[in-house]
Amino acid sequence: MPYAPGGVTDIIARHLAPKLQEALGQAFVVENKPGASGNIALEFTAAATPDGYTLFVGNVTTNAINENTFADKLSMKPSRALVGVTRLVDTPHMVIASTALPANNIAELVAWAKKQPGQAQLRFGRHRQLSAPRFPASSRARPGSRRRTSRTRAARDRWCPALLSNETQVAFMNLASTVEHVKAGKLKALATSMPSRVPELPGVATMTEQGYPGIGTNAWQGLFAPAATPKPIVDKLYATVVQVLNNPEMKAMLARQLMAVNTSASPQEWTEQVRAETQAWGEFIRENHIKVE
Repeated sequence: MPYAPGGVTDIIARHLAPKLQEALGQAFVVENKPGASGNIALEFTAAATPDGYTLFVGNVTTNAINENTFADKLSMKPSRALVGVTRLVDTPHMVIASTALPANNIAELVAWAKKQPGQAQLRFGRHRQLSAPRFPASSRARPGSRRRTSRTRAARDRWCPALLSNETQVAFMNLASTVEHVKAGKLKALATSMPSRVPELPGVATMTEQGYPGIGTNAWQGLFAPAATPKPIVDKLYATVVQVLNNPEMKAMLARQLMAVNTSASPQEWTEQVRAETQAWGEFIRENHIKVE
């Protein structure tokens, strides 16, 4: 696990582990190795013995974006050092805000920001340095402008406490990780990135409904193994994971947590898809001059 406990990547790993243990008769332990935007766990897995006993649960950030943004820092290329087992689940994002912020939707957020005095700033939080939820915020910059990683007031990986305390006022965040705070009235949801409204938050309009089509992302979570893992082992893991996740009870339970099961047709298809996304993110990052500072 490339992150600390509690996020959606950790959640799906912990739902999956006991089911795999039941199916395969082997102990599955979720080991959190957070740090360096997921790169510590990436490099640990890539260097592990390729015997099927060390697996990596990652997402679009760790397995497609990091290869481009940390090219000079990683000792390997994740898209080549790891082989895909299968896509696991997809999770939407939403624009969430502190309850102290007067805005209740995107139009009100824009209007409020424009009315602030010259020295006032809208404090936008980041989920992780150069992660998928960060990019929608920079995609509204004027065409041709140079976009670089911004320094925000909220410390990295402290977005939820910062929003709860109004240190950070608004952020693009994973819906599965934050929906309970919204339901409890501790945070406000201004918009979701889903094509249609989510049943759990029927009063929250989508970005498209609010006049911002194409803004926002739905993140995937996926399972990977060291690249040299023998194909029969990868295939066995694939078949077991797909069977576990597509169990009706498992799918329903994950759906209640805003995670949609979306397994791949094969390990090869998943590996190729991640490599294609890695290339696409690389082009986006280069075109927009996004750099790690």
